Amino acid sequence: MAEFLARLEAASRRIETLCGEGRMVWRVWGEPGGGTPLVLLHGGSGSWRHWARNIEALSRGRLLVCPDLPGLGDSAMPPRAESPAPVAAILREGLADVLAGARYDLCGFSFGALLAGHVAAQAGEELRSVTLVGAGALGLARQITPLVKVRSETGEARIAAHRHNLATLMFADPGRIDALALEIQEANTVAARFRSRGFASTTSLKDAIAKARVPVALIYGERDAIAWPEIDRRFAALREVQPEAWTGLIPGAGHWVAYEAAESFNAVLADMLTRRLGT
Repeated sequence: MAEFLARLEAASRRIETLCGEGRMVWRVWGEPGGGTPLVLLHGGSGSWRHWARNIEALSRGRLLVCPDLPGLGDSAMPPRAESPAPVAAILREGLADVLAGARYDLCGFSFGALLAGHVAAQAGEELRSVTLVGAGALGLARQITPLVKVRSETGEARIAAHRHNLATLMFADPGRIDALALEIQEANTVAARFRSRGFASTTSLKDAIAKARVPVALIYGERDAIAWPEIDRRFAALREVQPEAWTGLIPGAGHWVAYEAAESFNAVLADMLTRRLGT
């Protein structure tokens, strides 16, 4: 599994931009000019690896951009902030450098969805659409997902802790937790420094996405642990501020829907972009 991730990373180009007192790391697949760029923002305590099962499919025919968000993966911590807006500003400035001002589609998962909403609130003509996946911070209470601490564990106990956390929060079917998912969880946990869970129960995304001036979509796995069994209320909350928003539900999948139901997710995202925007 480590070999698969290494091959995937080796196929990318690494770009660095400013982030706080250090650098933000971006990985890019595909060639410029091959279609509207698609930018994927991973979830909390994650990295570009959250998209490991989507990169090859979604990079066919277009430029695919996956950053490590500030304070996560290989990226430096952002300056201290009381809201996601300053972190989103770092992202927007980095994207202007990475894409040289080209228009792009934006898709964010979980904490990445929150940041995508704040990028959309700030963006100008460079943003073409925004798709939110497994989003919180819509003003609705989230389900309690008790996680176990991993950092002090080693060996089989550490693997068991990762498996518990994935089953509790990320997957609908624990039987789908494979060796690659555990490898990704371990790599992400080791590198995670920025803590984002405190934003999930706020209205921060709803308030930000209300300001978006581009087509908006929202996708959940049918059994997303942070939204089930009230996913329809989340769709309704989004439509209160974006009445024309598209919504999608992927059967049998949990919070990390892009991994657990990768083929379905890839198809739904590509179809939404094509039908809404023509590419």
